[in-house]
Amino acid sequence: MAIPYKNSWSDSEVEAHWDKVAPIYIRENDRVKSTHDQRFRESIKFLRMAPGMKILNITSRDAEANDYLKREEPGADIINAEISSGLMKVASNIRPGIKQIKIETYSELPFKDGEFDRVLSLETLEHVAEPYKFLEELHRISSKDAILVLSCPPATSEWPYRIYTALFGGHGEGPHRFPSSKEVKKLFRDTGWKLNLHKGTLLIPVGPGWLLKWGENIIDRAQGTFIAELGIRQFYCCEKA
Repeated sequence: MAIPYKNSWSDSEVEAHWDKVAPIYIRENDRVKSTHDQRFRESIKFLRMAPGMKILNITSRDAEANDYLKREEPGADIINAEISSGLMKVASNIRPGIKQIKIETYSELPFKDGEFDRVLSLETLEHVAEPYKFLEELHRISSKDAILVLSCPPATSEWPYRIYTALFGGHGEGPHRFPSSKEVKKLFRDTGWKLNLHKGTLLIPVGPGWLLKWGENIIDRAQGTFIAELGIRQFYCCEKA
């Protein structure tokens, strides 16, 4: 197996970016709220939660996923893990009483072996300094029957992201590298995860409702092709191999 790659930044640089944009994070997401919240609506379909399950939401940002998880399964024990103390403050102000844990690095998580029944990781993999170690850690802290649901933008999203940011601003992504789906799948294999589902979504991420729906109809029919790779949010559902 090839030596696992490291990105050119540190997790502390990622933390610094999200701390910096924490005051505008919700405001900027609300400008594209339907597209932003799609990550929650879609991921819930794959988690198959049950009462009493312990669920890790990493990274949690403003912990909006906690709302969706609790509505779907009120009896779940949800832990929201976040690297940015600034965003944790935002989350606690809006959602007092939620369970939050500060992480210092994605390469060494502060949880016990086999602690979680479900792991939700939305738009995180592209930011971590050491993606291989991050997925290894998620594997370590997951129970033998755990399900991992992960999303991230593909490599084809880099230029659309840059164009959107140049035209409309936003909170930015900070240090990141959008990986191809092929690369993500190899990372799963190398870290002990069995991929059960891969789905490209959001072929057309902004625009009127009819246009968004038209784009999703096209990409749904094109799963497994390059067209699906053009969707700006790729979902992966895994279990332990």
